[in-house]
Amino acid sequence: MPDVTKFNTLTFDCYGTLIDWERGIHAELRPWVDRHGRRDLDDNTLLETFGTIEAACEAETPTKLYPEILAEVHRRLADKWGIKAGAGEAAEFGQSVGRWPAFADSATSLQYLERYYKLVILSNVDRASFARSNQKLGVEFDRILTAQDIGSYKPSLRNFEYALGDLERTFGTRKGDILHTAQSIFHDVVPARSVGLATMWINRRKSIGGWGATPAPKAPGELTTPDIEVASMADFVVLHQAHLRGESA
Repeated sequence: MPDVTKFNTLTFDCYGTLIDWERGIHAELRPWVDRHGRRDLDDNTLLETFGTIEAACEAETPTKLYPEILAEVHRRLADKWGIKAGAGEAAEFGQSVGRWPAFADSATSLQYLERYYKLVILSNVDRASFARSNQKLGVEFDRILTAQDIGSYKPSLRNFEYALGDLERTFGTRKGDILHTAQSIFHDVVPARSVGLATMWINRRKSIGGWGATPAPKAPGELTTPDIEVASMADFVVLHQAHLRGESA
């Protein structure tokens, strides 16, 4: 396991890592499907189907803003499940990101980590949606890089190459200075490792199992294996404190 104190920059996925997007997505979709008579769809089906369709939409239309992606996901879910969605329901779902809650440990952990690292967001959303989420995270990030800025969505390698170039130009940051920190193996760990970044997996589903709203990775095993795994941001802080003391964990 790498010593986390040797890095000076953390690049973060946001949704699933800092913002509890599964709870937010569930809060939007569960009452909607129930209202339309599809109580037979269990929660795992809601999240897994969302994840599959969202990834497809992002790959097909990489320059669409995230609210438009979410609206298209909603329309495809309605078609798949035989739901006659009301006017405006898809657009309303597209605007739901700002309602998604932060994980309870996100703000306090970020406030600790900002004492030791530059904090950078590398997120699959638009600037306006992230600005609403950022109000819940309690820190001022040193750099915010969104799919809107880059013109593509993770897991495209372009997003990581863009971030590497931006951070080197802005701060003089080199690849070896960065620890990419994320919940999604599919969106983050695989492409980050593919461009040579060290990775920390925040395994938020460790006690639950399954992939939830994140598609299962399809890459070779060495790319799906993070350099470090912890179950939460709070555990990252504990690990950092241990490494400061010279302990292995």
